[in-house]
Amino acid sequence: MTNKIDNKLSRRVFLGASTACLAAPALAQNDDSTEVERDLSEVVRRNISSFRSLDWRPYFNNTKNGAILVDITSRALHYWSEDQSFYKLYPTSVPLTEDLTRRGRTSIIRKVEGPSWSPTPAMIKRNPEWPSFVGPGPDNPLGSHALYLSWKYYRIHGTHDTRKIGRRSSNGCIGLYNEHIAELYGMTKNGTQVLLI
Repeated sequence: MTNKIDNKLSRRVFLGASTACLAAPALAQNDDSTEVERDLSEVVRRNISSFRSLDWRPYFNNTKNGAILVDITSRALHYWSEDQSFYKLYPTSVPLTEDLTRRGRTSIIRKVEGPSWSPTPAMIKRNPEWPSFVGPGPDNPLGSHALYLSWKYYRIHGTHDTRKIGRRSSNGCIGLYNEHIAELYGMTKNGTQVLLI
């Protein structure tokens, strides 16, 4: 009889502990704390993006040349093909701070596979230890592909540092996983509309 009671208690303890472990991530997601993201080596308490499909019509008059919407708040990039038959949604990195963030309408003016990178004058001022030039490759902060926008110094590009995606981690650009920027690169062209909100 004692064995039966011990087995029932053990089973209850096991089930209770398992349920508590499974519920812990959900409880953590409801935490009302504000995340601050500066150093990628710091632990991120919450890295949740409010991904949802969107319709292009509230944001664009048409989809001529294709259309890209970057939602800074949800850290997502939406792409619609010119004929609206194709829609893609990608997670992104976004600028660290509001003063580095630019919003509004622009377009792709140049596409580069295997881009090189040079820091902007403002970046050099903030980080004088940074190199003045980085060629294509695994150390390049622009990743495998870059879509240059009509705004000077602003790009949609890949990253070799996948920890940045879904976070406030850039100096102004929008970053994607390399496989996502390669796909987007193949679908876009010079003249593709871009809107950052």
